[in-house]
Amino acid sequence: MKNYTITVNGNVYDVTVEEGQTSGAVSAPVKAAAPKAAPAKPAAPAGAQGAVKVEAPMQGKILKVNATAGAAVKKGDVLVVLEAMKMENEICAPQDGTVATVECSVGDSVVTGKVLVSLN
Repeated sequence: MKNYTITVNGNVYDVTVEEGQTSGAVSAPVKAAAPKAAPAKPAAPAGAQGAVKVEAPMQGKILKVNATAGAAVKKGDVLVVLEAMKMENEICAPQDGTVATVECSVGDSVVTGKVLVSLN
């Protein structure tokens, strides 16, 4: 038997998998332990989010984050690269400004409307 820790949608599960022969038959599912709390991401101080919120236009997976807090950006600069439907979508700054917060990281799955970056 092998033990694995798997994270699904922010929920952490301890799973035990039994090794066996491949016979073509599907065995009964293994009961997983109750979900543990996922490690919390450090939260930004209250009111730290900038006035301009750059949101995900579609659901997908974050492939690259070019923005860093405190960095100056120009309109059109690529802040985040989001993969959706096997395509890489560049999420750009809507205006000149300074990055106030970066609220995503590489590998995150995001939904439409999730704030990715905020600008001042």
